[in-house]
Amino acid sequence: MVIAGERIRLRSEAGPIDASELGKAKCPLELFRAEAARDRLAALLKGVHTADALSVVRKGADRYGRTVAVLLVDGKDVGAQLVREGHAKPWPKLTKADRPTWCGESQ
Repeated sequence: MVIAGERIRLRSEAGPIDASELGKAKCPLELFRAEAARDRLAALLKGVHTADALSVVRKGADRYGRTVAVLLVDGKDVGAQLVREGHAKPWPKLTKADRPTWCGESQ
């Protein structure tokens, strides 16, 4: 995602998260989930009308140069909400072997 020109890799306060891939979906189900996650994130951020309502808590950068950050809307963790709703999954170790899967499983 991009906020004010800054590329952001979203995480939650509890740790790293993963959402399914739009551009690199491995199956139709992953693409469907990616579109749903994108739309839900847009809806969560759509209600932000003032800079005071959105907080970007930066946690460093990833290997692609994106800012790793927790987004808070009115004090609520957006990444954690996406996880609770099934649009993202915890990815605690950030290893390929540990990466959540999105195809062929129910949530």
